Amino acid sequence: MSETCTSLTLICVGSSFALSGLFYHLYKRKLQEIQQLKQKIPKVELNEDLLRQLHALHHNRLPYVAIEGVVLPDGEPLASQYVPRCYGVIQRVIVQEYKKVLNRITNTWNTAKHNRKESTNTVPFSLVPAGIYSTPVTVQVESPMTATDLYLEMVYSRIRKAKETFMGYFEQEMSGEKPWCLEEREEMLKVGSTLTGFGELIMDSSRVLRLRPPQNGQKYLLITSSYQSYLQQHRSSMNMWKMLTVVFGLAGAIVLLVFLYRRYLKESEKKDT
Repeated sequence: MSETCTSLTLICVGSSFALSGLFYHLYKRKLQEIQQLKQKIPKVELNEDLLRQLHALHHNRLPYVAIEGVVLPDGEPLASQYVPRCYGVIQRVIVQEYKKVLNRITNTWNTAKHNRKESTNTVPFSLVPAGIYSTPVTVQVESPMTATDLYLEMVYSRIRKAKETFMGYFEQEMSGEKPWCLEEREEMLKVGSTLTGFGELIMDSSRVLRLRPPQNGQKYLLITSSYQSYLQQHRSSMNMWKMLTVVFGLAGAIVLLVFLYRRYLKESEKKDT
């Protein structure tokens, strides 16, 4: 019995230290990401100084920068198909059909997805400084659909259950399939949203600023939040890994100390007897 307890104790201690080491590795990696964001990815401001800076550079380009602004369409925006007075520059409509499929072995009906239809519309758009809609300094966002993990806000969602008929009941029993429900969703990048882009910034011959996918292999990111909010998300993740490192490290150390103390007491009792 004591050997079993000893084995379990050592397994718990080893697991705690192993998890602590894993969380420390994740903490260090997240810390490096934050340092890279601050040091190697400069954040530039949309103003006249940026135009002068790009004009002075070779090829009028910055290979990789972070730039924050408010989304405005270059022409007419896209109107929501479902929500009145809701406009955006990227629109995705998803229609997903769900069916009940009969498992003839267990004689049960299981839900399965069928006939997913998705359509995406985009219009050209630019980023402008927050609160200054008449500024001449804007940056056009190129190829937004190629960005990694582009988040679109869900503006509409509805699930409609299929209607069953008397004749349809017999058809469903014969085919082993019956309609269950239809889900409709609409997602948009809305006009007026705050967007932070990570990519290559260039100024063309017409002195128009453009943000495009970087040519140096780094990720093209479009984040629907401010630059500071994006950094704060990374800091929160880093602090979580740091806390878990400490918690599991202390837990392993405490269990090990208790185990060694009990062994010491047992050895002392043996010597006394």
